[in-house]
Amino acid sequence: METQKHRNKNGQINIVLQDKQRDATADEEGKKCLTESNSFSHIDTEFSSFIGMKRLKRTIKEIYATIVINEKRREIGLPGTKQVLHMLFKGNPGTGKTTVARKLARMYFEMDLLSKGHFIEAERADLVGEYIGQTAQKTRAVIQKAMGGVLFIDEAYSLARGGEKDFGKEAIDTLVKHMEDNHNDFVLILAGYPYEMERFLTLNPGLKSRFPFILDFQDYDTSQLMKIAKQMVQSREYELTKEAEWKLRTHLYKQKSQSQYNFSNARYIRNVVEQSIRLHAMRLLTRETFSVNDLIYLTAEDLSLDAQ
Repeated sequence: METQKHRNKNGQINIVLQDKQRDATADEEGKKCLTESNSFSHIDTEFSSFIGMKRLKRTIKEIYATIVINEKRREIGLPGTKQVLHMLFKGNPGTGKTTVARKLARMYFEMDLLSKGHFIEAERADLVGEYIGQTAQKTRAVIQKAMGGVLFIDEAYSLARGGEKDFGKEAIDTLVKHMEDNHNDFVLILAGYPYEMERFLTLNPGLKSRFPFILDFQDYDTSQLMKIAKQMVQSREYELTKEAEWKLRTHLYKQKSQSQYNFSNARYIRNVVEQSIRLHAMRLLTRETFSVNDLIYLTAEDLSLDAQ
């Protein structure tokens, strides 16, 4: 039991007895409730197969945490804050931009941030018309189709490639207007190469401020690419022999050290894995008999890396 003294306006002292243990228990229960409702375990599970991407995973947790706390604030009569979720992805091919955008559409639906959670992918040809007035109409039609979900535009800088007189500018203006008008049930994600996207933003000064989330999708290092390769192989119920792993790791290290601008990251790995499976099948068909292990293991012989 805790005692507190308060002096009133007449100078009298009021003594208030408080049950410290009861208050502590109530506080602990409140913390427990908040902790349980604010668990990030489902987000970790959803992104468990994604290699790297620490910044992205933290961003999704921040969005989810804001949802939970907004609900707690509303319960006690405080206003919640609106989240604008438009995003801009910068990264080379094969760094997971499209895959992540698809995943976010579904997760935002599960978080009740989007009413449908579907994914619409568009390019310049889907938005830009050939004559005056057609572009705004085409762009609005795509946006309408994407309402309640995510509109993903890869190589978005192509919308600005023709300069001021190009119809692409009209498409950008239409997108910007709907970003503001419909942000409660519409998410726009623009994506593309890092340098080109930076230049795109400088050509449209008012555009950058409309994207509260600008994420860099870094190239994978050799160890991360090997993890991706093993994931792809195992998802197809194959395994790499030790010799095959060594051959692939050495090849990837060489590719990375050359700093190729057009290196396609996970897409490159997918092509390697799929070709190795075809070569594995060709090799086995030359035999009269083969064991269970023969059917499972991809060997160094099955990795034709010079052709990649």
